[in-house]
Amino acid sequence: MSIIDELKWRGAVNQQTDEEGLGKLVNEKAVGLYAGIDPTGDSMHIGHLIPFMILKRFQLAGHKPVIVIGGATGSIGDPSGKKAERVLQSMDQVRHNQDCLTAQMEHLFGQDGSFRIVNNYDWLSKLSLLDFLRDYGKLFNINNMLNKEVVASRLEVGISFTEFTYQILQSIDFLHLFKAEDVQVQIGGADQWGNITAGIDLIHKQEGADARAYGLTIPLLLKADGTKFGKSEGGNIWLDPEKTSPYEFYQFWINTDDRDVVKFLKYFTFLSQGEIQKLADAVATHPEKREAQTRLAEEVTEFVHGHDAVVEAQHITKALFSGDVAELTASEIEQGFKKMPAVTVSAAKKNIVEWLVDDTKIESSRRQAREDLSNGAIRVNGEKVTDTDAEIDPASAFEGKFVIIRRGKKRYFLARVAD
Repeated sequence: MSIIDELKWRGAVNQQTDEEGLGKLVNEKAVGLYAGIDPTGDSMHIGHLIPFMILKRFQLAGHKPVIVIGGATGSIGDPSGKKAERVLQSMDQVRHNQDCLTAQMEHLFGQDGSFRIVNNYDWLSKLSLLDFLRDYGKLFNINNMLNKEVVASRLEVGISFTEFTYQILQSIDFLHLFKAEDVQVQIGGADQWGNITAGIDLIHKQEGADARAYGLTIPLLLKADGTKFGKSEGGNIWLDPEKTSPYEFYQFWINTDDRDVVKFLKYFTFLSQGEIQKLADAVATHPEKREAQTRLAEEVTEFVHGHDAVVEAQHITKALFSGDVAELTASEIEQGFKKMPAVTVSAAKKNIVEWLVDDTKIESSRRQAREDLSNGAIRVNGEKVTDTDAEIDPASAFEGKFVIIRRGKKRYFLARVAD
């Protein structure tokens, strides 16, 4: 199966500029191809990951990926998918973001030298205004630019000249990479089709109509409920572990709807067709076991965060399910309890009834606290406490940083011990 056929099987091909020509090219040689990302933030989220999963597949198939960090275009703003003008960032912020994104790409694509990361600031910043207008602006027809969906969708609300020129800058990227890096294919989301075709047109005008340059776009990924893939109720799922912990990342994937899990296995894992079919069969016959979701969570978490993060996420998941939280580390508690109810308490020892009512407000009254304790409904750091005269020592566990309270079977509370 060729790489293009595999991408089709995975449902990852939306449009190709020349299907026959691209198919021949990838079978003839190790092809240079690129996808880009603008440093509008200091981390990718999982929606950004989609085109780079395609680039990774080409890398594993022996091709030559080039990742473009848009230090120049990121300072301008891509109008694609935006209903209003972007707020321009300072160049210091752009540089910080591009450093962060470069580190993430190096982690995802490895250290074996089989790919390159470049920054379009290195060539676009050298263009003078007159060179831009004379050498490139002259080659772009305004009527054609206005008809591109990315521009047409903004005409009613308005688009600045700055964002209007974005497709020219991205076209220059493709031309530069074609000449300097032997890049012949650009990969992007469905909303990048107009920019990609504009780049190919520029290459043909500059290098000749027979220049072999191609584009491939990826479908907009929708969930079974019709909503756009990539967000949870709490917002974006980030690749930066400080923004979305590996445990939260793992939980996002393991909670995938049965209707979506096979699609996501095809998109986001490197499992073979046979392995995915077995998991698809498991979804059909024993959905309650959630084997496909577990494998999806393991594969994607390991790809993004490494094997140790998978082990840690599974350890936290098991501890919270069983209630055996005493085995967790302070770091694991930070991850697993990040979105659970939390209070700050002093390190002073105190009677448990008073502590549950006055210090944490977990219990509404002393009477209710005594009743819950007597009924065995309260666990402190995984241990059942029934003695109403017991004493809480907040500094006695988890490096003196936390106390974990479970009330009933599932309600957890986290008490953070003040420094």
